[in-house]
Order: sequence, then structure tokens, then C-alpha cells
Amino acid sequence: MSALLIANGRVVDPGRGVEGDLDVLLVDGRVSAVGPNLAAGGEFERVIDASGKIVVPGLIDMHVHLREPGRAADETIASGSAAAVRGGFASVAVMPTTEPAVDGEAGAEFQVLQGKRAGKARVFPIGAATRDRAGQDLAELEGLVRGGAVAFSDGDRPIRSAEVLRCTMLYARMLDRTVIVHPEDPDLAKQGVMHSGVVSLSLGLPGKSSASEEVMVARDIALARLTGARLHFSQVSTRGAVALVRAAKAEGLAVTCAVTPHHLTLTDESVRSFDPNVKVEPPLRTQDDVEGLIEGILDGTVDAIASGHAPHSREKKEVEFQVAPSGVIGLETTLPITLKALVHERGLSLLRLVELLSLGPAKILGLPGGTLAPGAPGDVTILDLEEEHTITTDFRSNSQNSPFVGWDVKGRAHYTIVEGRVVYDRSEEES
Repeated sequence: MSALLIANGRVVDPGRGVEGDLDVLLVDGRVSAVGPNLAAGGEFERVIDASGKIVVPGLIDMHVHLREPGRAADETIASGSAAAVRGGFASVAVMPTTEPAVDGEAGAEFQVLQGKRAGKARVFPIGAATRDRAGQDLAELEGLVRGGAVAFSDGDRPIRSAEVLRCTMLYARMLDRTVIVHPEDPDLAKQGVMHSGVVSLSLGLPGKSSASEEVMVARDIALARLTGARLHFSQVSTRGAVALVRAAKAEGLAVTCAVTPHHLTLTDESVRSFDPNVKVEPPLRTQDDVEGLIEGILDGTVDAIASGHAPHSREKKEVEFQVAPSGVIGLETTLPITLKALVHERGLSLLRLVELLSLGPAKILGLPGGTLAPGAPGDVTILDLEEEHTITTDFRSNSQNSPFVGWDVKGRAHYTIVEGRVVYDRSEEES
């Protein structure tokens, strides 16, 4: 029997509404007990003194691109999962944006196996909804489930055909899986490289209107109503999109959404720098949209915060803004950025932030974890809310395309524990 005791920490578990000074005991990879003074009379392989720190269910990032197979220079499952645990994430759900796409049983099995070989974060594949993510023929959805896929999505490609998406939703409902969509109408988005507005006009760059997102959100909600399927919007970026999701929830539809740290903290004004590291999909919007996203977090419309971790090698990003690929990394910065933007600056409760970063993703995808209830997986993240530091390019990710380099932040992960194993210990970096 292996036993790990986390003593003297402040436990925050939104799944059970628990917030207090308690110990956590992990035995044989699962939560055995949460309570006061668990050290009395016990024998443990290891004791972690969490005095002054926060103990939460292992964080879960439900929107990550790890690029393997096919683009190892950008990221591998090993490098990505190492970045994940350093950022406090015990689990990652991986988009099928690989070469070839993960659209069959073997592809999903490969990612699960590579995750186990890496021995860091849990890796959960998200299988492609259509073959090669081309938006035409359905992928081998049943085979993907056998291989370990926890949801279906074409990643950052919208499914243009409403009929194809309707069929995907029907099969997903039968297989008890969520359909994850990228809400963008490609006809309205055209060749835009940023948000369509005053800034895009002043810079002379083609833009994507808010309508290109909101039209697709409205269409997909209609299909969720028709099919009864679970629908998740991978990242919403406009006030209007949040309003549409809010209305769908009020109607009782199984519709959820996530937002990213960069859409919560940056606006299209950032594009004036022409820095390719602020080119993302969907594009950075206006300050009013940022406020709309935060209102959605405060009133419960937003279900999760996801990094949208999209690594690109330096060679790919260090080109003109218009031709650079979209995407930023986020596994190692999501926690400090959201602590800064939401908890320290906006007064969001820590209980709500942990819900967005752990319990919410677990519920949406049906993943183990998200709680420290006895019997739950022994996945735990231990945070220091007070440690001040500056984000640098010293990432575990293979790529460095972050818009947050140079930001002063407060708070970070100090330990990440997966199935009772300490897979990240910050003190080892400091020694």
C-alpha cells in the first residue's frame, strides 16, 4: 500500500463546496480521506507540508493541441504533458489537430499510449468528428471511443455542413460523448486575420466580424435542440456568443462553453504591435467582449477555462502577422494569468476559479477527477497564491509562442500529483 499525506493546506473543492484547513490522504492512487489531523498515528511513504498553500482537485485542460503525430518540432505528447504538470494540470484533453488527424481507433490508442509512456499528465484524446477533419464524411466514431476518445471535434476547423454536424450529434448522443465545435462561419470569416473593427481598419488588415462567430453559435444550438446531443463551444470570444449560450442554458439545452486566458485579458488593440503571438483563433475581440466573457464567468454561463494551447515553432511564428499561423501556448501560463486577471484583479472566488479549471471540464467530458471526494482519483494540484514571478520563455513546451512573456504575475503550481504520484515538484526546479 502506498500512502501520501498532504498536510496543513487550505483545501478548495467546488464539487463538494468544501473550503477549509484540512489534510488530504491519498492511498494507492485514490483519495482516501479529507479531514483535520489525518497525520495522527499514521504511516506514510511521503508527507507534503502544504502550509500556506491551496490544495485543489487536479486541474484539467480540455483544449490542448499536442501535435503528435506529425509535428514533433512544435510539440510532442511528452513535452506537452511535462508543460501541463508544470502548469498544474493533471489531465489534458487533446484535440485531433495532428498529421494524420486522430480519426480512428489506432490514432486514439496511440495518444493514450504516448501519454502513459510520458508518465506525467493524464492524456485524453478528442477524436475527429469527420475523416481527416475535412468536414464531409463522419470519422470512425465508435472506433475512436474504443481507442479512448472522450469527445468528438474537428478542432479549429468549423463543420461547415449543418447536416454533417447533425449526424455527428446523433451518433455522439448514442455513444454518450460530447461534440466540441469551433464556432465560426467560414463564409463570413473569409480570410480575416483579426477582429473586424476600428483597429483592423486602421491597420489595413482583413477582419473577422463578431457575426462570423455568433451565426455559427446560433446554428449549432439549433442542432443541439433538434438532436438532444451535448454540445460544447471550445472557445467563445464575443459578448453575443455568451448571450446565445446563456439563452440555450435557460431553455434547458445541454450546451456548454469555455473561454481562454488570452480572450479574457487581451483585445484587438494588441494587434497594433503586429506581434504574431497575438494572432489567435477566434481573434482577440474588443474590451466590451472581454467584459461580456467575464460577466459569463460571474453568472455561471461559462463552464470552463481552457488554455487553447497551440504550439508553433519559432520559425513558423517569426514571420509577417498576416501569414503567421494562429495560436498561442498556454499550459504553463493559464493558472497565473487567470489568478491575476480574475482572482486578484476582479475578486473572483477561488472556489469558482477551481470549478472552471477542474470540475467544469470533468463534467463536460465525463472525465475522472474534478473532486477530492473519497474514492476519487488521487489527482491533486497544490498552489501558492502569493509567489510573485515574471513569465519568461523558460517553458517546458517545445514552443515559446506566448503573448504573456514579460508579464508580472502572482501565484503558480508548486506540486502536481497524478494517481497519487508527484509528477511535478517546484522545489526540484529551485534546487
